[in-house]
Amino acid sequence: MNSQRFTAGPSSNDTAEPDSTADRTHLIFDVIIAGCGPTGAMLAAELRLHDVRVLVLEKGTEPASFVRIVGLHVRSLELMAMRGLLDRLLQHGRRRPAGGFFAAIPKPAPKGLDSAYAYLLGIPQPVIEQVLEEHAIGLGAQVRRGCAVTGLEQDDEGVTVELADGERLRSRYLVGCDGGRSTVRKLLGVGFPGEPSRAETLMGEMEVGVPQEEIAAKVAEIQKTHQRFWLRPFGEGIYSVLVPAAGVGDRAEKPTLKDFEQQLRAIAGTDFGVHSPRWMSRFGDATRLAERYRVGRVLLAGDAAHIHPPIGGQGLNLGVQDAFNLGWKLAAQIRGWAPETLLDTYQAERHPVAADVLDNTRAQTELLSTEPGPQAVRRLLTELMDFEEVNRHLIEKITAVGIRYDFGEGPDLLGRRLPDIDVKQGNLYGLLHRGRGLLLDRTERLAVGGWSDRVDHLADPAAELDVPCVLLRPDGHVAWIGDDQRDLDGRLSRWFGEPVG
Repeated sequence: MNSQRFTAGPSSNDTAEPDSTADRTHLIFDVIIAGCGPTGAMLAAELRLHDVRVLVLEKGTEPASFVRIVGLHVRSLELMAMRGLLDRLLQHGRRRPAGGFFAAIPKPAPKGLDSAYAYLLGIPQPVIEQVLEEHAIGLGAQVRRGCAVTGLEQDDEGVTVELADGERLRSRYLVGCDGGRSTVRKLLGVGFPGEPSRAETLMGEMEVGVPQEEIAAKVAEIQKTHQRFWLRPFGEGIYSVLVPAAGVGDRAEKPTLKDFEQQLRAIAGTDFGVHSPRWMSRFGDATRLAERYRVGRVLLAGDAAHIHPPIGGQGLNLGVQDAFNLGWKLAAQIRGWAPETLLDTYQAERHPVAADVLDNTRAQTELLSTEPGPQAVRRLLTELMDFEEVNRHLIEKITAVGIRYDFGEGPDLLGRRLPDIDVKQGNLYGLLHRGRGLLLDRTERLAVGGWSDRVDHLADPAAELDVPCVLLRPDGHVAWIGDDQRDLDGRLSRWFGEPVG
C-alpha cells in the first residue's frame, strides 16, 4: 500500500503516560481508537483481553453529564455476561419485559425467548460508558480526553494520526468509533449513502406539573393517532418526554424548554407544566450506512459506520455488538495468528446486520406516520403480531438474538450465538470472560491440540446441548458442530489460524 495522507481542517490533555520507548511526537501503539463512547470503550477492552496496546482518543474533555436512559437488549446483555460485566450494570438499571419494541406496538414479550437474559435493561447511558471505560482501563487501555483527530496517514506498516494540537501518534491500526459525524470516516472519504432527515423529534427528561393519572389518560388518547409522542414516568417526578418537532432544523442547535412547551401544546393542547429539564435533544430519521467498514489499516464501528432513527432502541446495542465482533479479530491480526481473511469477516458479518437494522427502522418509521395508509398497515401488523411466531420474529430481530452469520452449510445452530446454558463448571458464559474460543465437548474424545493458547476445552457429557460438540468463537457464535477430530481441526484453522508446535 502506498502512503496515504488525509487531513481535516482543542487542546490535548495527557491522561496516560507515553510508552517509555517512544517520544511524544511518535508514540507507538497497536491500535488507536477515536471515540470513547460505548463502542470505543468496549472495543478497547476486547483488545486488551489479548494484550494489545490500545490508546483511546476522546475529543470531549469530560464524560457526558446528562442522564439519558437507554435500553440494553437481550443480545447485549448476553455479551456483558460473557465478560463478567452484567452484575455491575444490573445494580444501576431497571428490568422491563422484552416486548412492545417494534414500532411501539403494545404486544407482550414472546414466551420462552431463547436466552437467560430475556428482558430489557433500562439504564443511564453515562453508567454504561463509565462501566465500560473503567473495564477497559482496568485491563490496561490508555484513555486520553480533549484529543480531537484531525488527520491520518497510512502505509504498509501502520497509521499516523494527527491531533488538533499538531501532535502525531503512530499505531498499527486505527478504528473510528467517533459517532455519526465521524471525522475518521470523512477523512477516509468513505461513502455514507442513505436518506437525510425528513422529520425530527424532541426528546428529553424533565419534571411535570400535573398528576400522573391525567398525563396517562391524555397520552393514551393522543397515541391513537400520534405514535411519536409519550410522557413516561421514571420516578421521583421525572418523565421521559417525546414529541414531534416543528420541522427539520439545525441538529447542532439544542432545543429549549420553550420548544417542548410549544410542541406539547400543539399536539396535546397542554404543556403538562414541564419544567426543570435534566437534558434535552433532538433527533432526526436520517438513515445511512457506510459503504465500507475497512480501508487498509483503518476501520469503522458503531455510529461512525451506520446511523438510523432510535426506534426500537437498537443504536447503542448495534455499536457494542460491532465492537464485540471486531475486537478478537483485530487482536488476532496483531498477535500474528489470524487466518488471512479473518479481519475481512468483520465487514462481511456486521454490514448486513446494520443493513437489516436500517431496514427495520425504516419500516417502523413508516408505521409511526399519521397518514391513513401507514395507519392501516399498522393496524394489520398489530393483528398479525397476535400470532406468537410473528411477535417472536420481530422481537428477535430488534434484540439481535435472531442473528445468524453465514458459516456455510450446516445445522441451523451453526452461525448463531449459543445461549448461556448450564455446564459442569456453572454457566457457559462464565467460561468466556477471557475472550478466548471454547470447545464444548460432550463426547470427551476431542482436543484443541496446538490451538490451546487461543481456545479452551471443556469436556462435559452432561452439557445442555442437542449436538455432540460445538466450537465457539470468542463472541459466542457457534463456528462448528460435530464429533470428528479432523473436521474440528479444519474449523480451528479457519477461525484460529495455524496450530503451534
